[in-house]
Amino acid sequence: MDANDPRRVDSETSFPDDAYPHQVLTSQIIAAAFAVFRALGFGFLESVYRRALVVELRAMGIPVQQEVPYELFHRGVSIGYYRADLVVDSTVMVETKTGLVLDPTACPQLLNCLGVAGLTLGLVVYFGPRGARVRRVVRSGRRP
Repeated sequence: MDANDPRRVDSETSFPDDAYPHQVLTSQIIAAAFAVFRALGFGFLESVYRRALVVELRAMGIPVQQEVPYELFHRGVSIGYYRADLVVDSTVMVETKTGLVLDPTACPQLLNCLGVAGLTLGLVVYFGPRGARVRRVVRSGRRP
């Protein structure tokens, strides 16, 4: 592949940070997800992939928390807690999913959870029969 080939990905390539925030960190998370899939393949529960992703990220020296609780309120009254699968480096919320197909509600749900957590970026990491796939979810500063 020559330097002018549009398929070429250069380590110096970056995208606008407002559309693709935390590019270095997300690329590390994505690499960790692929490493987990290469090691485990398809067919385990989400909790197995979540725990393996934690091990992989920590081996890379990246801080990560599991099942981080966020309190939910309606009309100022607590209605319970949402638990994020992972929060990486206090910056990126990661939801792990598995199954034959990715549930289409995964990204909208993550968007709501980002709002509750006060975070702007989340990744849905799907471990499916054809490999690991990642969907990026970016929350703007305003609510719909």
